[in-house]
Amino acid sequence: MLIITYFALAVFGLGVAYKVSTWFRYYIDINTGEISLSTRIFAAIKGMISTLFSMKIFTLLKVFILDVLLQVRTLREDFLRWFMHICIYVGFMLLLLMHALDKSITSELFPDYFSTINPFMFLRDLFGVLVILGLLIAVYRRFFLRIPRLMTNSADNYAIIIVAVIIFSGIILEGTKITSHSKFQQMVEDYYQLDDQEELKSLEAYWITNYGVISPDLKGPFKANILALGEELNEGCVECHSRPKWAFAGYGFAKIISPVAPVLDKFNAPVLLWYIHFLVCLLGLAYLPFSKMFHIFSSPLSLLTNAAMDGEKSDPANIATRQIMELDACTHCGTCNSRCSVAVAYEAIPNMNILPSEKISSVKKLAAGKILSYKELRDIQEGIYLCTNCNRCTVVCPVGINLQDLWFNVREVLLKKGYPEFFALSPLSFYRGLRKKDGAQKDYQKPLGLARSAIVSKCELMGIPDKSLPLAPTDGKFQNNLGLSVQANTFSACFGCETCTTACPVVANYENPKEVLGLLPHQIMHAAGLGIQDLAFGSNMLWDCLTCYQCQERCPQGVGITDILYELKNLAVKNVKDKTSV
Repeated sequence: MLIITYFALAVFGLGVAYKVSTWFRYYIDINTGEISLSTRIFAAIKGMISTLFSMKIFTLLKVFILDVLLQVRTLREDFLRWFMHICIYVGFMLLLLMHALDKSITSELFPDYFSTINPFMFLRDLFGVLVILGLLIAVYRRFFLRIPRLMTNSADNYAIIIVAVIIFSGIILEGTKITSHSKFQQMVEDYYQLDDQEELKSLEAYWITNYGVISPDLKGPFKANILALGEELNEGCVECHSRPKWAFAGYGFAKIISPVAPVLDKFNAPVLLWYIHFLVCLLGLAYLPFSKMFHIFSSPLSLLTNAAMDGEKSDPANIATRQIMELDACTHCGTCNSRCSVAVAYEAIPNMNILPSEKISSVKKLAAGKILSYKELRDIQEGIYLCTNCNRCTVVCPVGINLQDLWFNVREVLLKKGYPEFFALSPLSFYRGLRKKDGAQKDYQKPLGLARSAIVSKCELMGIPDKSLPLAPTDGKFQNNLGLSVQANTFSACFGCETCTTACPVVANYENPKEVLGLLPHQIMHAAGLGIQDLAFGSNMLWDCLTCYQCQERCPQGVGITDILYELKNLAVKNVKDKTSV
């Protein structure tokens, strides 16, 4: 077992070292890739030292007490979730410090420590029950309460299962040890020198009556004089054995299994359960750096780091390191989903990356340099671009992740890598206009050109606008799609009066609008009426539309021109996606 212990500790140590190394090796912003590993490490050390010897140390102390220990951020959002976290976090950490590390911590602090005496026996069960209560609340919230947009993945299930197995195996082990007759005999052999059979039976009778031992030979009730002698002999045990009723969880389980305790003891169940409990604890320890539970370390670091750093003044190397660390700090609690302005779009668009909490795992893959399929990249990009930069997710994140900056950097990375993005097709794209000054100017027009090229490449009739085109067969599917839309089904009422083109401020902006825009508004309506989708999709007018609705307001036929242009955009993007799906 010593070898297994050292192996688990080695895996844990290597896992933590590997995780921490990724904070300095991986990056999200492409420009960060130019910063060397040594520079990032040195910048982090320099930043920590300067913070510790500045007034910011008081800020860190405040954040540590309020947000790390007391988890006030979570309390502001939801009392039940806060209580769940406190139960699991406090209970598990105290069990780890007082029980798992008893030889290194508890024994050093309390020279008279024994795991079988009070208050330690009572506290061990209390902490275990706190963890169980927290796990029950977690299961209730995720599987029965059905909180909107609270997503549960395999990592969440693993975290619940592994912690539950550790705690329950410990309680079961404690219960079987309480009832074990062989454990009692071993104790007598190790600590008593009793040759008198009557004294042995008296001590055994006392333990059966007061300590829950189940004997295959002796059955109560016992006479008072036998118990009195047993109590006298037990005076030597009192210093290291409190009555097991104080271990209320283990004692309760001992009462449940008492009818079958002799059978369990015969098969040496306490020893078997000890191995199971011990191995599960080691397994959980070894796998911790590679699981969701690593946020035990990374979440407090995220809170402290964000409290100390300034986005405008901090070293870019430290900002890059912080962003990678934040990916490991996410607890997948779903708070960001509940506040997200566009999370409702997930109900119409089956893309998990629309939800902030689900984007994190995709961004992790992207930052790690993993090879992603076209669909995976497209889904990430779609989820990122639907974001409205409302900052709600960042404000409510209980572990302080600056999600808004994370989404912005991922957008820029995908654009610089040359992936077309259809949500940026309009030159008035809300995101590109809002954050234009934060990005590289040379990249501003790039997504527009890439996306338009992707659409035009699917249009067979584009590229020859100055030639006479033969009358193409009507595309009934294209017309039906327009006809099914409540907003766009009026296209067939257009008779080409050109009022919409005359009223259009985009058309009026050019001396030769046809050369710049391709088809003009009335011509797009005509192309829709003829069922020639290639011409309609490829026109720059479709994408340069200001959506001012002047054309629609002035149309004598009541054609929903702007609404039709909206629908054509959606159909054009869908057409490209359908043809490039993998």
